[in-house]
Amino acid sequence: MAHPKRQHSVQRRRKRQTHQKVDVPNLSVCSQCQKPIIPHRVCPFCGFYKDKPVVDMTVKEKKDKKEK
Repeated sequence: MAHPKRQHSVQRRRKRQTHQKVDVPNLSVCSQCQKPIIPHRVCPFCGFYKDKPVVDMTVKEKKDKKEK
């Protein structure tokens, strides 16, 4: 493998790394509870997806109380 003859400067390294960053996720608003959620996912707060109940959130609360 080839090796560089001289070390790259900090400025050159930082110029190259400007595009290596984490993007902020796009959030939408839940139609039921109006909380920000990731699009195309079931709302973790109310359990609705596209105005339909998908997950029964009361069952999870009962399980959490039994474990404690």
